[in-house]
Order: sequence, then C-alpha cells, then structure tokens
Amino acid sequence: MRIRVSSILALVAGLLLWGLGGPRTAQSQATVGEPAPSFTLPDTDGESHSLSDFKGTYVVLEWLNFECPFVGKHYGTGNMQRLQKTFTEKGVVWLSIVSSARGKQGYYPPQEMTAQKEQRDAHMSAILMDPSGEVGRTYGATVTPHMYVINPEGTLIYKGGIDDKPTTDEADVKGATNYVKTALTQAMNGNEVDPKTAAPYGCTIKYASK
Repeated sequence: MRIRVSSILALVAGLLLWGLGGPRTAQSQATVGEPAPSFTLPDTDGESHSLSDFKGTYVVLEWLNFECPFVGKHYGTGNMQRLQKTFTEKGVVWLSIVSSARGKQGYYPPQEMTAQKEQRDAHMSAILMDPSGEVGRTYGATVTPHMYVINPEGTLIYKGGIDDKPTTDEADVKGATNYVKTALTQAMNGNEVDPKTAAPYGCTIKYASK
C-alpha cells in the first residue's frame, strides 16, 4: 500500500507545531453507552444552552479551534459545513465547543467567534464558550476536532476522531470514512453504531492552567 509522502509530512508538521493527543489534565467522565455528562454553557450571543434542553433529539458535540490546521482541513474543504448542514436539516443539534482559555490559541471573544463562523459559512446550531475548560475536561476532550454523538435518550453513542485520515492534507477528506456521519446514519436508521469509538486526532486543546 502506497502512502503519500505529502500526507506523512503534513501529519508530522501538525504534530510538531500543534500537538497530537491531549493534556493529561483532561479526565473523561464521558463513556459510550452511558448518559452524556450534563452541562450548561453560553453561546456567542450570551444565551445559555444546557444539554438537557435537547433531550429527544440527536446532539453532536464538536470541539473547535479555527486556528488548528486539522480543523482547517475540514472547514477549508467545506467538509464540516456540509456535515453540519446535512444533519441539522434532519433535526440534529450541532454544538461546537471552544475550550481554549482566554489569551490562548483558538480563543476569540464571542463577537469575533461569530465573525469566524460567518466567514466560513458554518452551519453549527451554536458555538458554545468554555474558556474555563470545565466541560472539555469533563468530556475528556483532548484535541480539535474531538467529536461526540449523543442520542435522543441522552446516551453517548460515539466519541473520537471525525474520520480515519489523521492528517492536515485536504485531499484526504475525499475517500475518508467519516465516523460522525456513520454513527448518525446508523443510529437514525435504527441500527447499532459501529465503531462506537475511534482514536481522536488534531491540535491539543489549549486549556486554562489549573
């Protein structure tokens, strides 16, 4: 099997510049097959959203950092926007969570975060601000994008990477197995989700120091 040199170089660059994996301080309370941890966070307009508000519908949690090249791969190709649009039109609630601390890479004031969203024509239901990192640590989110899927009963049914191509190469979006799409499609059709977990990849979340 041939592996493109460009893909390897892009991944190595991402690892060196941004970090792959996550901080040891992130201790997950989110277990697939169990109720997703509750939380309440403000969006970029200051409106509070609680996970319990969305009982009865599917929810996607996407940990977000617009400055991360791994995130940039999916937004630069329109892959993330298409995924958001496809499933929000089917009634899925898509919450993008920013756990970068104030002053650290990935954090923007709420108004600027909204501008970043509009610039990319993103279709998430809301961007939620978590500068303390409390929710990110609760979920064990380590990288961006780190993805979670919750079913209408409030049970976590998928967590991990967005797909099976852990690179920053935009060409790898085509032909990748998108685990979030797979999980939602299987669950919404009444089938068992497989896989339920996958290795996350991306830029280390820039949490606030404890």
